[in-house]
Order: sequence, then C-alpha cells, then structure tokens
Amino acid sequence: MQKKLLIIPLLMLLGNGCNGDYTTNECSLLGFNKANLLCSSCDQLKKFQLTSLREHCINCCQIDEEKSIKVYAKARLEVCTCKFGAYPQIQAFIKSDRPNKYPNLTIRYVRGLDPLIKLMDSNGNVQEVLAIERWDTDTVDEFLSTHLERIEDDYRSNLV
Repeated sequence: MQKKLLIIPLLMLLGNGCNGDYTTNECSLLGFNKANLLCSSCDQLKKFQLTSLREHCINCCQIDEEKSIKVYAKARLEVCTCKFGAYPQIQAFIKSDRPNKYPNLTIRYVRGLDPLIKLMDSNGNVQEVLAIERWDTDTVDEFLSTHLERIEDDYRSNLV
C-alpha cells in the first residue's frame, strides 16, 4: 500500500513536466522549497554535477529580482585586532579560509575601529559602508557571496 502512495506523486510529477510549473507539494517531494528557491540557484547545480536536477529546479523556482540585489566590484573589511575579543565571530571569519573565496575582498586593520565592510565600485570609490559588529561568520560569508562580484582567481592575498 505504501509503494502505491509513493508512485502516485511521482506519476503526477511526470505528467506535469509538460505544463511548466510544479505545485508547492510536488516541489517539496522533489526536495525543493518553491517559496525560497531562486532560479539563479538552479544554475549553480552544474558546479556540483547535478545537471539532471536542473529541469525540476527550473519548474520550482521563483524568478530573481535582480534589481533589488546590488553587486559591488570590491569590498574591504576593516577592523581593529585589539577588538577581536569583543567580536569573536568576525575574528573567526578573518582567520578562516573563507576570505580566500573572495579575491576582490581586502582586510584592513585599523586601530580602534569596530568591524565594518566598505563596498566599492571598480575604481575603488566607496559606495556603501556597513557596520557588521553583530554579524556572525556565516552572515558575513553569505553577504559577500551575494553582494560581491564573482572573480575567478588562482591565488591572491586579502591582507593590506
């Protein structure tokens, strides 16, 4: 009886493949959260050799609102090392290998400064400054991956 219950949703998915969009329940059965899945995420599947999931992903995703996400050419994380004790999450980010994922990120140590991120255009002109003292390591990483241009670079030091 349980096998029949599993086959029915799979047949429904195969039947809907021609229609375009899957329902929320169908996407959930495939392992996708339709409410939170952006179509740009479907393009990332090929990095992990999961291209066979792309068609289902496209049928479950929401179109990205590209205008709402501003992307910057460069970023500089500034902090004072004397304040690492007060901001252990920022220290953990800096001392990890995560900054190496962002060749256009520099880390600058400024005496007495609380942690902040300066976002810049390609000419190095500061466009936005964000205080990050309450951010954790994952938040910093996610923010940079979302708002910093992707650059493929073999190796580059992030320290200034």
